[in-house]
Amino acid sequence: MTYDTIVLGAGAAGLFCAAQIARQGRRVALIEHTDEPGRKILISGGGRCNFTNLVVRPDNFLSANPHFAKSALARYTPSDFIALVQQHRIRFHEKTLGQLFCDESARQILDMLLGECNSAGVELLTKTQVASVARDTRFTLETSRGTMTAATLVVATGGLSIPKMGATSFGYDLATQFGLNIETPYPALVPLTFNPDDRKLWSSLAGVSTDVIAKFGKKQFRENMLYTHKGLSGPAILQISSYWKPGQPITIDLIPRRDFTNILPHQAKQVLARLLTARLADVWLYAEGFTMPIPSVKKMSDRLHQWQCTPAGTEGFDKAEVTGGGVSTAELNSTTMEARRVPGLFFIGEVVDVTGHLGGYNFQWAWASAHAAAEAITATAA
Repeated sequence: MTYDTIVLGAGAAGLFCAAQIARQGRRVALIEHTDEPGRKILISGGGRCNFTNLVVRPDNFLSANPHFAKSALARYTPSDFIALVQQHRIRFHEKTLGQLFCDESARQILDMLLGECNSAGVELLTKTQVASVARDTRFTLETSRGTMTAATLVVATGGLSIPKMGATSFGYDLATQFGLNIETPYPALVPLTFNPDDRKLWSSLAGVSTDVIAKFGKKQFRENMLYTHKGLSGPAILQISSYWKPGQPITIDLIPRRDFTNILPHQAKQVLARLLTARLADVWLYAEGFTMPIPSVKKMSDRLHQWQCTPAGTEGFDKAEVTGGGVSTAELNSTTMEARRVPGLFFIGEVVDVTGHLGGYNFQWAWASAHAAAEAITATAA
């Protein structure tokens, strides 16, 4: 079977890229090793798909090269994808901080992408295993459906997060086969876990959520933090987890932008209960060794603004929303996503060492990097 382009991975980036290439009259095969495309799209955003963000800046992304994503993001913006969503008459809303969600279901985004692929003539091949990839003048793939060849190969196989949805190391293995370097993958946007002693202290608060500022180094995020049976989660923690280094403490401001120093000592517990909920106030006071009446309101206030916790680790790739690290950006052309040393080989989406913050940024990177590769591929003669 002969194609102009083969795309590996029918997730967000792969679906979007395949449709754009095929729309230019190219014969495109989209290979997916599981039995269903777009599985992670369906579970994203609580089932409503946070498909982009109204405000996307390069500093919303982590990478060994913080400048790499600028070109692709500038050439395919949130407005571009929003226009496609509107064209398909999908209703959406802004939730918080510029995050856009479908009014109804993430299935609408997946159906939109599948519809784009279908109308463009993409040959979607699910339950297809790739045994080997070789390159001479063309790429030759030995698959469970037979031998396939193509002039260009796009790798959109994602990272290691949520293996139960089909995540594998295939993209990294393929990059390594062709001599490309990998930035060590790690779980990102992931809950943090307590050490055994801290778990005994805090696990009774499982389900309690509170507004905080989570800090690590120069990075900080103000959103909700959620106590779990294992540790800490919620948007603020997921955000800071992408920056956290094992063995180091994170700092939590439990009463952001609030002045606690003008409270009388005998009022402290009552006021704290109003700010944090009674359950959290009781456990926090006990854990931090504060007894009533509070001997020093200032000391208590300082501790509330600078509460430190040293996580034991993370909940790993099983619970990580995305994978940090990936194919080194030093190996890729930032304008085209093509491997510098392997003409015709492209890497897009999560498999690349570009990781977005929580809030639709990883989807926007999928759309932008896919668009960059498709634009480059269709600019050349078929």
